[in-house]
Amino acid sequence: MRKLLTATALSCGLAGMAGAEELQLYNWGNYTSPELLAKFEKETGIKVVVTDYDSNDVALAKVEAGGAGFDLVVPSANYVRFWVDKGLVVELDHAKLANIGNIAPEWMDVAWDPGRKFSIPWQWGSTGIAVNTTVYSGDINTSAVFLEVPDELKGKINVVPEMSDILSLATMYAGGEPCSEDAEVMKKVRDLLIAAKPDWISMDYGATERLSNGDWAASVNWNGSTMRARLATEGKVQYGYPKEGFPLFMDSVMLLADAKNVDAAYKFLDFIMVPENAAMISEFARYANGIAGSDAFMSEEMKSAPEVVVPPEHLAHGVFLPGCTGKALEYQTAIWTELQK
Repeated sequence: MRKLLTATALSCGLAGMAGAEELQLYNWGNYTSPELLAKFEKETGIKVVVTDYDSNDVALAKVEAGGAGFDLVVPSANYVRFWVDKGLVVELDHAKLANIGNIAPEWMDVAWDPGRKFSIPWQWGSTGIAVNTTVYSGDINTSAVFLEVPDELKGKINVVPEMSDILSLATMYAGGEPCSEDAEVMKKVRDLLIAAKPDWISMDYGATERLSNGDWAASVNWNGSTMRARLATEGKVQYGYPKEGFPLFMDSVMLLADAKNVDAAYKFLDFIMVPENAAMISEFARYANGIAGSDAFMSEEMKSAPEVVVPPEHLAHGVFLPGCTGKALEYQTAIWTELQK
């Protein structure tokens, strides 16, 4: 999470290694450290080819359609159950993962994958509000910034088109819980979003660049992307944690059921659980990871970043989203379809 406009394949390898073993990684755009891939290839001789996607739904639909040819995928916590239930991924053989013990205890027995039977942590973070504070100096710790857009930000704020994040932010703002099946609450959510949309400049990805270059003055955005924009703008872009509630996510790597390069996949999974390597992932995309000891290899700016280390006063408002099903999903899909028109 994590997303960019890119839809092209990124490959990182040693020149002249024709016929080298390859691994196909399907991951969020602008989310994979080239330095990490170069190190992996140098140590193993395995070339990693990365294909980007920009949403959980896109990734799930592409793989479910069949014939994609990927070995590993990196879905968010609230989508893990869908991959498992659809039989698209296989249970991991922990005996092949010497570094499995490096997963931090708090990230080992998680609700979406107890005991890490199917997934290995990649990165985790939050969805909040990124604002250029030279344009708007009001409260940024509220979803009102995009749901009741202040005059200074009208026509200057973007909303990332990630259904579960946006619907959850709006539902919590309306006083409900994520995946609400309350018709009255969801009508409030629908009305809020439809009324607010004319004040948005766009519903798009690419916030890191567009906040950095001033195309957008604000965006619903992910914390790591916002940190990158803050550094690029010398502190002008700041990250807000909506007090009404905001989503937390963890993206984790899973082995696809039709993977062709299984041995290479296990080598990569074990590789990313080495603390120094996990730190490379975080230093590139600017999100925290779930590997114990990785902090020792991170820069001070990463270890103390307010976008990465959630301030105590905001932590209680963060919620790991469930995977919506049934009536809740029907409500969300109907609202999202209308919002896209």
